[in-house]
Amino acid sequence: MHEILIYRARRKLGFPQAAGTIRRAVRAVLKVQAVDADCIVNVTLTDDTGIWRVNLEQRNIDAPTDVLSFPMNELQEGAFNAEDCEYDYDADKCLLGDVVINLERCEKQAKEYGHSFDRELSYLTVHSILHLLGYDHTDEGPRKRAMRSREKIVIAELENKYGLK
Repeated sequence: MHEILIYRARRKLGFPQAAGTIRRAVRAVLKVQAVDADCIVNVTLTDDTGIWRVNLEQRNIDAPTDVLSFPMNELQEGAFNAEDCEYDYDADKCLLGDVVINLERCEKQAKEYGHSFDRELSYLTVHSILHLLGYDHTDEGPRKRAMRSREKIVIAELENKYGLK
């Protein structure tokens, strides 16, 4: 069984439903991507200030963003292989990496795009987990199209199963 560890950078971030939404989204991505090994994913929930600090420290980018992904492995998109992963022998699970989600930006983007907070949080989670699995969107070519296609498939599954709007 996958282990999805969720940390709050501050106690009073709000959005108590966030953990359940994130866990559903992570599990949906791993299922759609046919990840056949138990994995560990770390997710930190923060705000504009918190993610700005991480972005500056880790990427030398002096600005907040909505989500950051820090893969533990160099995986090939669409071809998960547990043997290519760092491994936690005590937990008997693959280590996929870390995700940092800005709940403040998530709320703003949900309003901007005209959908629910849970739908936006699901999208940011799906997007980030795909990065941990080797997907990228830095070019306008086939890699970006492949990532967007995977995002749509997983989000459609979550919308059908949980009624995300």
